[in-house]
Amino acid sequence: MKLAARLSVPLAALVLASLTVTGCAPGTSGGGAAEDDKSGTLRVWLFREVDNAPKEQVVDRTVAAFEKAHAGTDVHVEYIPVDTRAERIKAAFNDPKSAPDVIEYGNTDTAGYVHDGGLLDVGKEFAAWADAKDTDPAAKASVTVGGKVYGAPYYVGVRALYYRTDVFKELHLKPPATQAELAADARTIHRKRPELYGIAVGGAYTYGAMPFIWSAGAELAEPEGDGYTATINSVDALKGITAYTSLFGDNNCPAAKCAAWGGNDTVTAFAAGKAAMAIGGDFNHQAVEDGKVKGKYAVVPLPGLKKGTIAPAFAGGNNIGVLKSTAHRTRAVQLMEALASKHTQAALFDSMGFLPTYTDVRATAAKKEPFVAPFIATLNAGAKFVPASPGWGQIDSSLVLPTMFQQVISGRKDVAAAAGEAAKKMNDAFAEAS
Repeated sequence: MKLAARLSVPLAALVLASLTVTGCAPGTSGGGAAEDDKSGTLRVWLFREVDNAPKEQVVDRTVAAFEKAHAGTDVHVEYIPVDTRAERIKAAFNDPKSAPDVIEYGNTDTAGYVHDGGLLDVGKEFAAWADAKDTDPAAKASVTVGGKVYGAPYYVGVRALYYRTDVFKELHLKPPATQAELAADARTIHRKRPELYGIAVGGAYTYGAMPFIWSAGAELAEPEGDGYTATINSVDALKGITAYTSLFGDNNCPAAKCAAWGGNDTVTAFAAGKAAMAIGGDFNHQAVEDGKVKGKYAVVPLPGLKKGTIAPAFAGGNNIGVLKSTAHRTRAVQLMEALASKHTQAALFDSMGFLPTYTDVRATAAKKEPFVAPFIATLNAGAKFVPASPGWGQIDSSLVLPTMFQQVISGRKDVAAAAGEAAKKMNDAFAEAS
């Protein structure tokens, strides 16, 4: 999305001023490299975006400042496709000689990469890093496994409620203040405007459904010993699942159509003018702007159960980490800090729209670009994260939660039976990964 102009102070100067030498041990236990070379080439893998040029410009300035501050250090950045990251990063873990020193990775990948022994514990450096004190708690949780820190949050993505201002005005409705009002408004809209879904929802939209479960006071799983135990079948979780699946049906979003939808489908329906509401991310803004509803929509935080509350949202996004195999530990950690610093994140917001992981930088971002205010309010209200277990990857990829929602939506199973089956599959994945 198009955002405000870049920072008025040159980024290179800001980064250079902020760089400090971090004290650290030269080696790590459990297979870490014994070397700590403070010169030579640092290799970095970052994700390639759809429009990568603005990201490259910010990174180039950050790298130039870093190289100037650390004579004898050369940084080589390679942009890799997101959809092949799993294979490339796993191969890097198994071949230290060809591996990068620093990587960008999805925050749901953290636990799996730690389990594979690929990421360096940077907890000591993170605790001493001045910028880190303002890191959003949910973002910090995304780099934390077993109480240890394995990287620095890079940016965060979160979802809120998009709604059609013209439809709400026509039907004399106000933006819903509770989830009960949301459901009632959706049914009212579909009854009076049957060509519209009141709210577009998807049976395969895991991250759109999670806020309803969290709002009910439930968690997906709870820590137990060295692992996790699923709580998706708890009494409170059943209430949240019921609230979400009640949005499917002929009085809003027909199961035959909507049960198979994922998040992109719901946003597409909204952008195309086929729905009065949808749960979408800050990262979906441009898609909506490019659609038929441009100029006829607004965004508010997804409401909780009570008026004045905001439903907890999933804190998505990416992190920057250091590979355990690096032979340049000190410089690699310093480069991680430079790439994920407040100054760099502010510039990435200006150029790419990436929401910063620092609460103070986000507040400044909201003043620059009012559109992001509801997303920042959602983050500040307390976002949530998935269980920090390597088993989550298996749970996610095998569609455990979408299957559960779809069983309920279709009527094949009641809520308790579907959640019980999902809990068993989750526990099997947690056990296999432990």
